[in-house]
Amino acid sequence: MERTAPLPPDGDRHWRHGARFAVGCALVFCGLTFLLDWNAGTLTPARALLWPGLSVVLLLVLLPQRVTAGSGWLAVRGPVRGHVIRTDALTDIRQYPGVSAHLVLRDAYGQRLELDPRVLVANPLLWHDLDTGVRRSRERGTLREGSEVLARLGREIDDATARAVLRESGIS
Repeated sequence: MERTAPLPPDGDRHWRHGARFAVGCALVFCGLTFLLDWNAGTLTPARALLWPGLSVVLLLVLLPQRVTAGSGWLAVRGPVRGHVIRTDALTDIRQYPGVSAHLVLRDAYGQRLELDPRVLVANPLLWHDLDTGVRRSRERGTLREGSEVLARLGREIDDATARAVLRESGIS
């Protein structure tokens, strides 16, 4: 009998682009501030340490969270720390409105995770993994709140996918 390797986790397919953008912005900021400071004749050793430090802070602010999912789990890794929840044991799902609308998911083990729903809209495989886990949570009876949030998000993802298919096929 031949063994098969476990499937690799699904990840955000746009994360690399976001990370490259963050690194590029930080490098441009560092280079321009050095150049401007040197051109003005005010570059000192202390300021020469300040600009790379501020560039690292800018990088940390701009670096997107890395979202991965697998069978029964979802992970979000930021520049400092990460969070992992069991999607097959979810208890609560909430979406907070506003400019930075985000999903908050909690599982039966006390873990909490915040996620930008645009990541799920842009990555159907991540959405599929989350949706499969949510269905298992419903079957097990652990999901108490949030079904309507995911139903609305599912319709939004389906609409976005249909628009993309129509656009690529030249119909729309």
